[in-house]
Amino acid sequence: MKNSPLVRVLLAFGLLALALLAFAWFARPDGRLHVFVLDAPGDAVLIQTPRGGYVLIDGGADPALLASHLGRRLPFWRRDLDVAALTQADANRLPGQIAALSRYRAGLALAPPLHDNSNTREWLRLVQEQDTPVRRVHPGEQINLGGAVLTILATGDGAESGVAMQLDYGATSMVLCGACGDDLDDALLETARPITALVYPWQRELDTPLLAAWRPRAIIFTTAYEAAYPALLTMHERRLNGASVYHPELDGTIELISDGRRVWITTERQENSG
Repeated sequence: MKNSPLVRVLLAFGLLALALLAFAWFARPDGRLHVFVLDAPGDAVLIQTPRGGYVLIDGGADPALLASHLGRRLPFWRRDLDVAALTQADANRLPGQIAALSRYRAGLALAPPLHDNSNTREWLRLVQEQDTPVRRVHPGEQINLGGAVLTILATGDGAESGVAMQLDYGATSMVLCGACGDDLDDALLETARPITALVYPWQRELDTPLLAAWRPRAIIFTTAYEAAYPALLTMHERRLNGASVYHPELDGTIELISDGRRVWITTERQENSG
């Protein structure tokens, strides 16, 4: 009886159940906000809310890489996103989100104006197939993200314009402006105040009234935005007012963690070297 096949099967199932319970325990929400600026071509940001929900903003240009990032960071049993949002529907942001929506159902989709092309048609097909409500973003709109709040700061008028968002959790404020061109600066300046962190295009100038008003403590650069005249500054020269600076091509995926009072920023390169 001791070595019977039934005992061995029951023991195997018991060990599997214990392993799954242990995994679920370690994957449980920790009450903190986690923001991952993913190491992917284009712009892609994944948010884990304090209550354990997930929000994908953009998705980058590489569908397979984005799917890999999500597979590593979402519990294996999760097949849903609270929100899928686009800051601009272009080839540097949309392909990865299409890959995500083919695997995960979104509870809400946020989008700027969309061009009619094969990528936007596939994105619309996926959200319609999932019966996901699609909402066109408007300045001032707020979405509760399980304790954190996502606010639409500014939007452009056409499909070529980007969307600026702000994520707040307690004393932590993070502006997501990877798709921001100078056409949004005046609107953003009206409500700009000091922030904790800024996601900002590498090719844009930093010596502007808007950046002076934001005074970010950390700047995370992204690469999707293409300026007519890129700013030629070194990483050291980009330390605006002493801000810490990060770039996925140098640091890998960058994670901001906040408990609502304090903020930590870690990078994939730090973890690998440690």
